[in-house]
Amino acid sequence: QVQLVESGGGLVQAGGSLRLSCAASGRTFSSHAMGWFRQAPGKEREFVATIRWSGGSTSYADSVKGRFTISGDNAKNTVYLQMNSLKPEDTAVYYCALRSGGRYYAWNDYDYWGQGTQVTVSS
Repeated sequence: QVQLVESGGGLVQAGGSLRLSCAASGRTFSSHAMGWFRQAPGKEREFVATIRWSGGSTSYADSVKGRFTISGDNAKNTVYLQMNSLKPEDTAVYYCALRSGGRYYAWNDYDYWGQGTQVTVSS
């Protein structure tokens, strides 16, 4: 089993920054990549960013490109999401997830999920 624990959410004004963390524990050695998704009330869960454990290659949703940065610390089994220039439309519950393969942008290709952390951006 794998456990994912997110932290770092909160309330911030538009234009501000937050850094989310996701610590993974358990049988993570077979994982391929980790990703961040978000879900706003009444909307579908959407892809935000992903990073591969090997090589560290990253991908981002167009809506966050240039503002968010995903990074990882293999030694700590932890992934971070640095969010800058936040906008009210970034308000959502943010989830980290782990996958062993599949499509990086597809939430149903991820095998394990954290409990989520709320990010609220006020205008």
